[in-house]
Amino acid sequence: MAGHSKFKNIMHRKGAQDKKRSAQFSKLSREITVAAKMGMPDPDMNPRLRAAVNAAKAQSMPKDNIQRAIDKASKGDSENYEEVRYEGYGPGGVALIVEALTDNRNRTATNVRTAFSKNGGNLGTSGAVSHGFDRLGLIEYPASVGDEEKVLEAAIEAGADDVESDADSHAIWTSVESLHEVAAELEKGLGEAEGVKLAWRPNLKVDVDEGTASTLLKLVDTLDDDDDVQTVWGNYEISDEVMEKLG
Repeated sequence: MAGHSKFKNIMHRKGAQDKKRSAQFSKLSREITVAAKMGMPDPDMNPRLRAAVNAAKAQSMPKDNIQRAIDKASKGDSENYEEVRYEGYGPGGVALIVEALTDNRNRTATNVRTAFSKNGGNLGTSGAVSHGFDRLGLIEYPASVGDEEKVLEAAIEAGADDVESDADSHAIWTSVESLHEVAAELEKGLGEAEGVKLAWRPNLKVDVDEGTASTLLKLVDTLDDDDDVQTVWGNYEISDEVMEKLG
């Protein structure tokens, strides 16, 4: 198990979502509704729903909103969302995986394709880039839960596969099958996680320069702003120096 690799938020810069709180609540609600519809409407009996509820709580989403999203799943008139994955290349050949929940595939596909083409990217076919990623479980904690040593020890005891820590956060990686079991064990020692989810982890990361990073982040922002897009994963690494220049 590696305990010393520096973890970068491969989805996007930290804090970017703070400016988009209402849009974020909408996406969290959608995930809660889908999770509740696919399993039991009780978070204790439905690991995916529990992860969605925890993610909503971490973003300070009001309890009423969370309950409304769960209740919506049991109503026959609620939207039928389906999970869709898009794969493509961004500026500089960066590989991107876009996960969406949509009630209109054509609309979402058009929006995603347009975002790629207008920001130096190309949307590929299914499987175009996912072979360069591993499908894993990801459990996230803020740095405030403890130092790297403490989290590494807890992760080993809980049966995790890898830990990546930096000044802001700890990312604990597991197999897909053991995600919720490891999360439950970690909770005993570290408290409730900030995030428990399925993730795409790149086998190799690509360092991008300032010019590429500027266009790439515009693409990620555009995708992120789409109501149907839940998460954008990438194999890019942007240095702190470049991020400072971009402001």
